[in-house]
Amino acid sequence: MNMNVLVAEEKYNKLIAALQAMDRVVVAFSGGVDSTFLLYAAKQAVGARALAVTSRSGVVPRRDLDEGALFCEHQGIRHEYLDFDELAVPGFAENPPDRCYICKKTLFTKLLAVAARERAVLCEGSNMDDLEDYRPGLRALQELAVRSPLKEAGLTKAEIRYLSKKFDLPTWANPASACLASRFAYGETITAAKMQAVDGAEQLLFDLGFTQFRVRVHGEEKRGLLARIEVLPEELAKALEPEVRQEIITKFKAFGFTYITLDLLGYRTGSMNEVLKI
Repeated sequence: MNMNVLVAEEKYNKLIAALQAMDRVVVAFSGGVDSTFLLYAAKQAVGARALAVTSRSGVVPRRDLDEGALFCEHQGIRHEYLDFDELAVPGFAENPPDRCYICKKTLFTKLLAVAARERAVLCEGSNMDDLEDYRPGLRALQELAVRSPLKEAGLTKAEIRYLSKKFDLPTWANPASACLASRFAYGETITAAKMQAVDGAEQLLFDLGFTQFRVRVHGEEKRGLLARIEVLPEELAKALEPEVRQEIITKFKAFGFTYITLDLLGYRTGSMNEVLKI
């Protein structure tokens, strides 16, 4: 791991101090690596004055919801759910390039109401690495003045994983997670059925032992959905092992995919944004 341990721990101390200064904290908690680490730090900083709020919607992977609930239970952290139907948000289902902005502006406005009720500061888990990709949702967070303590402390993904492992957090080695809506080609309609198909397909890859992956979706149901599987380059051969390949084909067909492809470039963050850089 190419990082300075002392620097990472200094950044963690800075994070704790910032959270303590907030006194009361509401964490937008998805159950992924970053928000789990932020929630843990908030609990250490302000104790019972930390509240986790999870958006219960179709864009959050089922695995993250389940792991998040267990984490809060084991840590004794207050945990609430906010039911949110992103498909009801005007403009979201059409999946424009600024879809993330549209969604986050609506969702975090609702989360701010929870923070106001708690007389607390609303925080979310963006880190320094998120600045390297096209992330229109960050603009919504800035407009709403939502705090991003990990980013403010200068923490990178590698540092968050290191510290998560040090504190024995169950998510430290989890694959990087993201909203399921990020799996769809811009301009192609997002539906609940498509998101369920992706969630099932990615859970299968997790169960098969792949360490980092995405199932990107192209096309519409009526013409046949195409799944473009991204795994780490060193795991491409594993995907082509006869038994693994056959299970992927069988299960993906059951999930509703007509065409199943393996991306030879392998996993990379934000591959759907590549068309925006042409």
